[in-house]
Amino acid sequence: MAVTILVSSACAERKDPPAPAPGVVLVEPDGSYPTMPLEKDTVVLKVVQNGVRNLQEFDSVREGLAHNLEHMIRFAIRACSEGRKPDLILYNEFPLTGYSDGTRDEKLKFTLQIPGPETDTLGEVARDCDAYIIFGSYARDEEWPGHILSINTVIGRDGKVAKKFWKSRNVKRLGPDTEIPTTTIEGVRDKFRARYGIEEEFPVLRTEFGNIAVSTVQLDPMVYAAFSMRGVEIMLRTSTLFSALDVRAAAMYNNFYSAMSNITFPPDGPWAKYGGGSMIVDPKGEVLAQDETNNESIIEAEIPIAEFRANRTIPRYPMNVVRPVFDQFVDETPLNHLDMPVDELPQTGEGMKALIDTTSRWLEQGD
Repeated sequence: MAVTILVSSACAERKDPPAPAPGVVLVEPDGSYPTMPLEKDTVVLKVVQNGVRNLQEFDSVREGLAHNLEHMIRFAIRACSEGRKPDLILYNEFPLTGYSDGTRDEKLKFTLQIPGPETDTLGEVARDCDAYIIFGSYARDEEWPGHILSINTVIGRDGKVAKKFWKSRNVKRLGPDTEIPTTTIEGVRDKFRARYGIEEEFPVLRTEFGNIAVSTVQLDPMVYAAFSMRGVEIMLRTSTLFSALDVRAAAMYNNFYSAMSNITFPPDGPWAKYGGGSMIVDPKGEVLAQDETNNESIIEAEIPIAEFRANRTIPRYPMNVVRPVFDQFVDETPLNHLDMPVDELPQTGEGMKALIDTTSRWLEQGD
């Protein structure tokens, strides 16, 4: 089936903007990075590996969210009452909504408002447990009408939303017929930067348990190098399918602790072999804890954050060596490709592919 999509002239003709004016320090020149004092020398990270029912399966969105929220809370209670007391509890990419099919307009019904009732309830659990709760979700925001956002939310020990991490970018060209239609920083970069500041493109949440960040980006080493340059010590990742090698390599190359929470799938379903495998790894890429099965579970590991931080600098990346090549590289997909009127946003993955093809700098365009 042929797909026709309107591409705004602003999107098609836009050139990448120049580098931001000097004054904002994103990376310290001496290899150090900002921190806040640690509350303890060793922190406990727990990763929840659980299944979720897609909101489409319920009679109403409210009923589905209530069901999945209750499931999340049960796991939080387990995490807080079994084994060592957690400081950080990490869930997967979609523990509240699951992944629902449909067009953009249909899928927007299955997104979260953050903050909202669900984060308020999870905030009560975080206060009771005295732990951070981290999870991913597709979300909507009145500032971004029509956009489906991929957000990782961190709820603090005080029960309030401490940080919302936008996804940096979507992987491209994974399949021949479709592309991920969600909005990431890459797709609306100029507008994102104008609203939130360049610091929020690779933000770091400095906590009493270490510098943390959260991302759903897969197979993208440069994104994780940027987070490390910004001072991340514990890189938390959420997923619906992932590569264990990618998690281990990113931790080793960028000298940070990392964890991945993956969803589980029904054991008799076609996706069962892709579920589970959640893991926690150290800066050498060694696995500290992992559930290699597709079963629901909680894994945990201690992170000696004080010892790790002592005399640590950011990695010694050879920027002067690689810069000549990097400076000449041209991204296939231009920045801001989703900065367009709401009624022009692609409705489907096929429509998103048509947009990516049309704006590609690598494909020859027809007359």
